[in-house]
Amino acid sequence: MTALVIETAPETRPRPPRTGCVITTDASYAARLAYDGTSWFPQRWTLDGPEPYAVPLPVNQPEEPGTDVLPLTDGRVLIRRGADGSRHLFSLLYPTGPGTGEVPLGAVECAEDAELTLLPPAPDGCSAYALEVGEKSTQVWLVAGGAFGPEHVAEVPGRCSGGVWLDRTGRLLALDREPVDGGPVKTVAVDLERGGEVSPLLQIAEDSDDRLLLADLDSGLILVRSDAATPGELRLGWGVLGSTLPIRFPQGLRVADCEVTPFAVQPGQTLMPESCAVALRVESTAGAAEGLPWLGVWRPVEGTLHQLAAPGGWLAGAGFWSREGVLSLPYVTEEVSCGLARVPAPEPPEPAPEQPPAPEAPVAPRPVPLGKAPLGGRKADG
Repeated sequence: MTALVIETAPETRPRPPRTGCVITTDASYAARLAYDGTSWFPQRWTLDGPEPYAVPLPVNQPEEPGTDVLPLTDGRVLIRRGADGSRHLFSLLYPTGPGTGEVPLGAVECAEDAELTLLPPAPDGCSAYALEVGEKSTQVWLVAGGAFGPEHVAEVPGRCSGGVWLDRTGRLLALDREPVDGGPVKTVAVDLERGGEVSPLLQIAEDSDDRLLLADLDSGLILVRSDAATPGELRLGWGVLGSTLPIRFPQGLRVADCEVTPFAVQPGQTLMPESCAVALRVESTAGAAEGLPWLGVWRPVEGTLHQLAAPGGWLAGAGFWSREGVLSLPYVTEEVSCGLARVPAPEPPEPAPEQPPAPEAPVAPRPVPLGKAPLGGRKADG
């Protein structure tokens, strides 16, 4: 593994931690909550030009550190502000010459025991959704793109997390659901055009925790995290939406004393999920070990996880692929306020049909349909 790039703090009062950023599904814009040394403010990045550039979007007063922002493909930025504990205010921000325009959208009143979070950017680029997670159920809200402010669109029994879009229209949403009466977490599909109708999506073993992390709509490649392969250990696995192939848990995605999280899949690989490059954030979990996350690049067709040093100031866990296999990573340093580091994916190996690949443990004993991915007898890694 190449040496890590470690940032050292200046010998002054520590800054608040740098926040990450959210990128639109077409990688045209990004948004983040930035810090100028004294206050927090929203910032929009334009990514679809020759070089990225940032536009600050401050309003009349500084933002709170926990404020959420999410970019839309028309250049506006959704902002969520907390108010009075259980009340959440939504607005759209946009640049207006030297100032910032703001369009208030309304508020969502949550139950006292509920938490509200924004979902990842919707595929249409002009809508935004939020999850209100209560003690026994989860509410799905359309907070931008509706006709009359925030609209309640679905109620899902159980406590839900995650959020992966399964189609290009923003109709099907995958959520990781924890049942009210206990039991393992399972990913379900929620149909937002049918009142939140819920159907099973991912069930690898009856008693395993199964979560969907990413789904690429071009190739059908999915990345999951589950303890079905090794009881008591959550591992990364991959499969294909709608395929009869099993969910596989490659040994190459296991890194000792590290948490490995996928965050971007190479687009445009139609019907070629095995060839998609996947970008992963790798972070040490070894006790008091210190250091910044680094980068992993992996393809299903390979058994190797390429570990690379991340650029200094990387907004860790954020990035996007081009169709040609170049990974762009947003970063901020003292010298660069808005940067993209571009990392070409390692070349895939030449196919060698005469050398069959070693089996990945465990292997499901029968085909895996989309809605249910059973894993029969658990096998130890060989």
